[in-house]
Amino acid sequence: MAEEVLITTPGKITSHLTASLLAVAFLTSFGSSMLYGFNLAVVNSPAGYIKDFYNRTIVSRNGSGLNEEALTLMYSLTVSVFAVGGLMGSLMVGMLVTKFGRKGTVVNSTVLVFIAGSLMGFSRICGSPEMVIFGRFVTGIHSGISLSVVPMYLGEIAPKNLRGFLGLMPSIFICLGVFTAQILGLHELLGKEEYWPLFLALVVVPTFIQLMLLPWFPESPRYLLIEKHNVHATIMALKWYRAKCNIQAEIEEMQEEQRTLSSVKTVSVWRLLLDSSVRWQVLSVVIINIGMQLSGIDAIWFYTNDIFENAGIPAPQIQYTTVGTGAIEVIAGLIGCFTIERLGRRPLIIGGFGCMGICCAGITLSLILQTHVSFMKYVSVGCVVGIIAGFCIGPAGVPFLITAELFTQSHRPAAYTVGGSLNWMSNFTVGFVFPFLQMSAGSYCYLVFCGICMAVAAYVFFIIPETKNKTFVEISQMFASKQGIMESQLLTSPDQLKLRKMNGYGALENGSLEFDSSASTS
Repeated sequence: MAEEVLITTPGKITSHLTASLLAVAFLTSFGSSMLYGFNLAVVNSPAGYIKDFYNRTIVSRNGSGLNEEALTLMYSLTVSVFAVGGLMGSLMVGMLVTKFGRKGTVVNSTVLVFIAGSLMGFSRICGSPEMVIFGRFVTGIHSGISLSVVPMYLGEIAPKNLRGFLGLMPSIFICLGVFTAQILGLHELLGKEEYWPLFLALVVVPTFIQLMLLPWFPESPRYLLIEKHNVHATIMALKWYRAKCNIQAEIEEMQEEQRTLSSVKTVSVWRLLLDSSVRWQVLSVVIINIGMQLSGIDAIWFYTNDIFENAGIPAPQIQYTTVGTGAIEVIAGLIGCFTIERLGRRPLIIGGFGCMGICCAGITLSLILQTHVSFMKYVSVGCVVGIIAGFCIGPAGVPFLITAELFTQSHRPAAYTVGGSLNWMSNFTVGFVFPFLQMSAGSYCYLVFCGICMAVAAYVFFIIPETKNKTFVEISQMFASKQGIMESQLLTSPDQLKLRKMNGYGALENGSLEFDSSASTS
């Protein structure tokens, strides 16, 4: 059967969106990625109820309650420990995907969600604030794993002409998770005191659906062929995800990548950082992942209510206005998802960061002038909407997609570990530093974010090539040519040199140049 498929199914590496591809993209994004967005926003609505629970528990234990500072610190720990767990999860990605595979890691990590949901759901019955905090930490570990593994899995199972569309599906579900938490947090739904443990524990529902259905789908074909050398399983997986006419060409493309990596095993993070042949790819992943969080989006989300209040929106209506911003996130994410294969990666990420930079400068201007010009308070609201829309249309999802596309199979797990850990560390840094920055710089603090956004947009414009509709090997060769141009400037007599060894990126390894003595003496 394997030989028959390989011989009789020639074709180009393009494909229509099949039901299997769409189902896997939906299940992984719904059961994993959406939980990240949900957990970002779920603690905002019941914040007061959670603090009251903490205080009552401490009173029952010690006979006296916490002061305001200690209570705020305890709640802040509940919020921020999610990022600590995310950092820990991101550092585990390389090891997990190598051992369990891409789909295997997604499926096996669901146990973390059930542990976290149980801890948070039964915390009030057990009278234990520690269960809430530890539950947030555990679900953070799951989100740290999922943010890297889901885009990696989708990027590897997608044909190159659909890789952008499927690669942005997780970012849509992240926005949908935030939106869902905002809606369910309304007082008319789960925003009442008696419901907050149930609200926090709802994360188990989408994960349960994912666990019931995702194991029936195949593992990543690239993982099966390049890392496990299982041709039969690869063909069976491709028959699930492709039309038959595309299998032959795609297997040949994967085998080409496998040949270039025949002497290169899956590299560690340390080897990735020391590998000069991928220095531009690593630098690009570092800049876009740090820029994603240092763009100021978290600060905007945190201060949205204050900006709306200053704009004159009545306090009881602010929660509904916030839900409106969540809807804008989802719409912007959908726009990015359905236009990325037409426009490409570069326009979305450059335009997104550029829009955010302009709107950050606009917020500074409006906050300075709103005491003198009445309509400036509405400008600030418009800038908030612009920042959120600009972020969700490109920078929210493209960095994870780009990380998959810039590296071949041997370097991809380590690249996701680097990108994911930097993403979470930057997230934590913004949350810790921004209050002090805001106190010291006032309205001018948003100019810092403006500068970062413009710098990242400029870097992408000048350095990162368009990866739309290109294979992983072709993308690697584009960066190798950039590296080769730099190396060729050091060679005075190219005809007296011969290639002795090349690595998987089409670039010369260290010590791989030797002089041809016969050429020099002739």
